[in-house]
Amino acid sequence: MKKLLLYLISFILICFIIPALLTKKTISTGTQQEEIVNKAEENEVKAEEQNYEYSKYGVINLLHKKTGEVEQVNIDDYLCNVVSAEMPADYEVEALKAQAIVARTYTIYKILNKKHDNADICDDSACCQAWISKEDRLARWEESKREANWQKIYDAINNTKGKIITYNNQPINAFFHSNSGGITEIPVNVWGGTGYPYLQSVETSGEDAYTQYSSEITLTQEELINKLKAKYSDISIDFSNDEDIKILEYTESTRVKTIKFGNHELSGVETRTLLGLRSTNFEVTKEGNNIKFSVKGYGHGVGMSQTGADAMAKQGSAAEEIIKHFYSNVEIKDVNLL
Repeated sequence: MKKLLLYLISFILICFIIPALLTKKTISTGTQQEEIVNKAEENEVKAEEQNYEYSKYGVINLLHKKTGEVEQVNIDDYLCNVVSAEMPADYEVEALKAQAIVARTYTIYKILNKKHDNADICDDSACCQAWISKEDRLARWEESKREANWQKIYDAINNTKGKIITYNNQPINAFFHSNSGGITEIPVNVWGGTGYPYLQSVETSGEDAYTQYSSEITLTQEELINKLKAKYSDISIDFSNDEDIKILEYTESTRVKTIKFGNHELSGVETRTLLGLRSTNFEVTKEGNNIKFSVKGYGHGVGMSQTGADAMAKQGSAAEEIIKHFYSNVEIKDVNLL
């Protein structure tokens, strides 16, 4: 009986337990091997990114508008200063990567379509792109966040080295802005001309969660008249007549195209400038002796919305998906291959 029991135990060990242990060890070893391979592949990708060399555009001539100095800088070092000036560091990584690709594209477009005789691009956001020195940028962040914020932006640039947005194999004019108010604008409604085929009006959800989405400006009748007189000295408005302040026409993206102020009809773009509104997407209401402008969005509304990019990234979109949402029928290519 004891022998039979011993045979039975040996049989179970040989047929079931030992193979199970061996299988578990094999699986464990296989998983470890897979992890090692994956890490090696990741390291290879990182090494390739870090060793990326530009065959052209690797060094640019940057004009510092305040001093008139022209500085030669590595393009990706320059982009760290641009992205840290243009987009909050607490935005999602994929939004920052999208901004890096957009800023690189915009830079190369400027190089190919020079505006400055002695430089490729300047550091004035009203002319080219915003730029801030690393020292000034770090000083404006909380001390506890400085290192992590800069590393996050550096990684966004480094992990997109050489990538630019193209249309018909040429770098696009990669406009961007803060908040579209939910829908972007086409350039012809902002600057006139014939526009660009890759800059179409697109809708983006989630932008209403940002502070840039809505704003208000309330002006007294006298303040409104004085602001308009900066351009039109003969302006005359009958505030008792509801027809004397009236939006006459909207663009396809619901922005103001034409508005009447008494004896003058102004474009939405001009009104935005004269009155200091955040965008041309606004409504006008009278409140007693005051005129209130309720505004949606922030910026000209053309191209990539930065808050829209962050909202998309929060919803799981990758940088290239974000870019292809805001720029129609484009490709993302390695600049060395152009």
